[in-house]
Amino acid sequence: MDLILKNAVIPQGDRKVETNILIDNGEIVGFTNAVNGLAADEIIDIKGNLVVPGCIDPHTHFMDPGFTHRETFTTGTRSAAAGGITTHIDMPCCSKPSVRDKESFHKKIEPLRDQAYIDYCFWGGMTGEDVREGLLDNIYPQIEEGVVAFKVYMTPSVPTFPKVTDAEMLEIFSKIAPTGMPIGVHAENYEICTFYTEKMKKEGRMDGPAWAEARMPLAEKVAIQLIISFAEATGARVHVVHMTTKEGVELVREAKKRGVKVTAETCPHYLVLNAQDSMTERGTFAKIAPPLREKEDNIVHWQGLADGTIDFVGTDHAPYEIETEKDAPDSDIWNSFPGIPGVETMVPILVSEGLNKGRLSLSRFVEVTSRNAAIHYGIYPKKGSMELGSDADFTVIDLDREYTIDEQKTESMAKYNPLHGMELKGKPIQTIVRGKVVYDEDNGGIVGKSGYGEYVKRQSIQRLDRTLKYEVYEENAKEAESQPRREKALINN
Repeated sequence: MDLILKNAVIPQGDRKVETNILIDNGEIVGFTNAVNGLAADEIIDIKGNLVVPGCIDPHTHFMDPGFTHRETFTTGTRSAAAGGITTHIDMPCCSKPSVRDKESFHKKIEPLRDQAYIDYCFWGGMTGEDVREGLLDNIYPQIEEGVVAFKVYMTPSVPTFPKVTDAEMLEIFSKIAPTGMPIGVHAENYEICTFYTEKMKKEGRMDGPAWAEARMPLAEKVAIQLIISFAEATGARVHVVHMTTKEGVELVREAKKRGVKVTAETCPHYLVLNAQDSMTERGTFAKIAPPLREKEDNIVHWQGLADGTIDFVGTDHAPYEIETEKDAPDSDIWNSFPGIPGVETMVPILVSEGLNKGRLSLSRFVEVTSRNAAIHYGIYPKKGSMELGSDADFTVIDLDREYTIDEQKTESMAKYNPLHGMELKGKPIQTIVRGKVVYDEDNGGIVGKSGYGEYVKRQSIQRLDRTLKYEVYEENAKEAESQPRREKALINN
């Protein structure tokens, strides 16, 4: 064999089992209790650390080609590798050109083939302009190229990726529904966000939290309600990207109970940060869209992750240049660019604040960091699995390692992060992609090579079960003394 991972602790449901993992030609070929008599080119002693299926970030904006002053595919995938990510799925909009047809797909992928440290997939795109110009058939060549989903924006993105009106979104849903492909939607009501932004500007509001107040929770709520209504009408598979509000969690939960084809993701920052504290302290460096919310939204999102309402986590990694876009001399909370880096801190947050604090069971941790995204985007069991024949992608986690997030000590070009200074327990220490170590915390950090990462096409059309589980959820022991225990109903339709 090429590689044996010795003394690895792997998940079996919620149990941890010690084993030795056998790898050959980049795939998992076996598990054994003993390695005596087995030959391998390399043996790595995992020393009893936790080994989970390689973690997946299903929502990145690596800005390449076209905006490489912010991030490159090289630096973005290095940062992801340092954070325990083995595969990322890049959005279609933040590159030149945006991906909206076969030609633009190839103009994006060709310059990137020799840059990646980890494996990658691509989203496809559809815009309001495509509807108006009669170009909806451009979905088919994108599907043939292996994109895993389609993205639409209800609020403006970059100039080359126009937002959709309500009717244009309905047309896109109707067109894509028969293909079975997921449609990811940035769910904010454009009219509400625009009106109250201008209103607060006129009132002279320049404080950080004003950004969150202008893009109020109601803007997300009514957007999700519309998305769900359109999904019910067309049969489309809709996915609420970077969901932020407690109202959104409840809407998705109830829609799943009715059998609507709806899924949702959230981001680490919506689990641990709130607008009042973070935007007061960090200002534009905590500015994102949708914005940070309140502490109660954090709690409800952890509950939604635990009970199955929220299907998985992505980062919405979208870094900007500090000197010209986040903190330029003439910038303020309204005209600075909304976006933060995240690929290097997603897994550490979910280990420290989720798995280690009991908010996520071991099996649920695996689902929300790897398995569910792989299934949803049609790359399972090649990715997101530890089955025989699956790619030998692993995230090795030291559950006891303590460290503090330092925005200056990251592989990303963006040396800012609203999570800066957060103290965590539990950290990815090795990242293995198809049997090759690309990141080793204790032996030099990044040890892989650019260009090793490969493009992964969608393997098939797959869907997650719509399952909500009974959970008795306690935010923490102290709060549990003063709060009622919360129970969730069980469905599986």
